[in-house]
Amino acid sequence: MIDPFGRTISYLRVSVTDRCDFRCVYCMAEDMTFLPKAELLTLEELERLCAAFIRLGVKKLRFTGGEPLVRKGVLGLIGCVGARLGQGLEELTLTTNGAQLARHAAALRAAGVKRINVSLDTLDERKFAEITRWGRLGQVLEGIEAARAAGLAVKINMVAMRGVNEDEISLMLAWCGGRGFDLCLIETMPMGEVAHRAETHLPLDGVQRRLSREWTLTRSGHATGGPARYWDVAETGSRIGFITPLSNHFCDDCNRVRLTCTGTLYMCLGQDDAADLRAPLRASADDAGLEAAIHAAIARKPKGHEFDITRQAVARHMSLTGG
Repeated sequence: MIDPFGRTISYLRVSVTDRCDFRCVYCMAEDMTFLPKAELLTLEELERLCAAFIRLGVKKLRFTGGEPLVRKGVLGLIGCVGARLGQGLEELTLTTNGAQLARHAAALRAAGVKRINVSLDTLDERKFAEITRWGRLGQVLEGIEAARAAGLAVKINMVAMRGVNEDEISLMLAWCGGRGFDLCLIETMPMGEVAHRAETHLPLDGVQRRLSREWTLTRSGHATGGPARYWDVAETGSRIGFITPLSNHFCDDCNRVRLTCTGTLYMCLGQDDAADLRAPLRASADDAGLEAAIHAAIARKPKGHEFDITRQAVARHMSLTGG
């Protein structure tokens, strides 16, 4: 799959649900209205879509949400897709808030997942409760330890926020390094109706300069196929990544598209244009029409997003698109 700008699309992010057991302040409203379950694709339909994308050249597939592990039966889907590893698919990963990991870490590893991203914005219990609204830090830390015990490589995703957790970034880097985890810092993105986003937005170029005064950071050749740019941390032997959609966007080499739990394909996180794949999926048991619809969608992939922290770029919440 080649887009109009010559970029090979080899990375699919699949949101299996828009629901979540947290209500993180930068991601969604506290009183969210979620999709009726009848509108969601079945797990079998999601598997068929994943298989089509793998046939068309997807090498890396990440399951997201909402929180993917709250969807009933999702481990069966992950296992079915994991069976395609070595048959076109090269890597299967998951992004999670960690709350369900203690129960599911071993099963994820058995299903073919070797690496996961866990969202963790603070190590302060009170602050964690404020950011997530519904989350409990101890439950997440227990899940992270279960993932490590199961042999999963863990990367911590930390949304960096001015006046909220910017004073903890160095502490988080040390905490991750001591456990063999990489850390990835993420700028807030203008998606959905979320209050006070502009006030808490923290450009990561300044964060990187400050960290460089405390830590020995060397540009790394490490790449995961995603948008993060990595630096090696000499003191810990781990890495720190920066995802900077506003201060230094990563659109030029974008290789990603996002599939929602309703069968909608977004060719760009920061654009509203989307393709309905549910209709061709259900129109025929033959995948020729589905694959044609996927190719037509890729042919509309824009050059880049138009994020501006001072205004809402797209109305949908991040939890619907898949992080």
